[in-house]
Amino acid sequence: MITPGFVAIWFAWLMAGGSPGPATMGIAGTAMNEGRRAGLVFALGICAGSAAWGIAAALGLSAIMLANAWMFEVIRYVGVAYLGWLAIKALRRAMTSDEVAMGNPVTGSFRTIFAKGAAIHLTNPKAILSWGSIYAIVAPNDASLSMLLGYFAMLYAGSLLIFIGYAFLFSSERMVRAYRRARRWFDFAFAGFFGVASYKILTVRLS
Repeated sequence: MITPGFVAIWFAWLMAGGSPGPATMGIAGTAMNEGRRAGLVFALGICAGSAAWGIAAALGLSAIMLANAWMFEVIRYVGVAYLGWLAIKALRRAMTSDEVAMGNPVTGSFRTIFAKGAAIHLTNPKAILSWGSIYAIVAPNDASLSMLLGYFAMLYAGSLLIFIGYAFLFSSERMVRAYRRARRWFDFAFAGFFGVASYKILTVRLS
């Protein structure tokens, strides 16, 4: 099951997961603003959402949802609204003074932070498309469920490595100091990434 081709695809999966996007930017912002524990909780929420789509794709839910486009429509509009709200929140924070931004940390219990992290992936139809596509690439046509779940375990390990790594990286004192020096630019970048992601989901073609 582990071939040189799969190893290459696995590294490409890592690079795609680590590229700037709603999940990675959300982890970075949470870890820098609320600390390492909150960043880890947020990352675990994102991992939970990713696991849900990965297992669903392995069980064949992707084929069911592709045959019922209205399911994607509901998920898409919920995702657009949520990511749009994140973009507005980051933009408002970027427009405040440094003192106000640093003196008002984001509130919420770890349960709420976890739920928001899970919502990043659960409300993104591209997540299940990504999992379905990667299975189509790495798995043979006669792949059994146990083989697909094996692929899921290896790919998911890569996602854990990326997302949890982001939580640790962006909760370091050095990264926090860098953020404080360029806070507005970080927040403008977060707003831009979330806004672009919201637009991309809104305009995604399902057929």
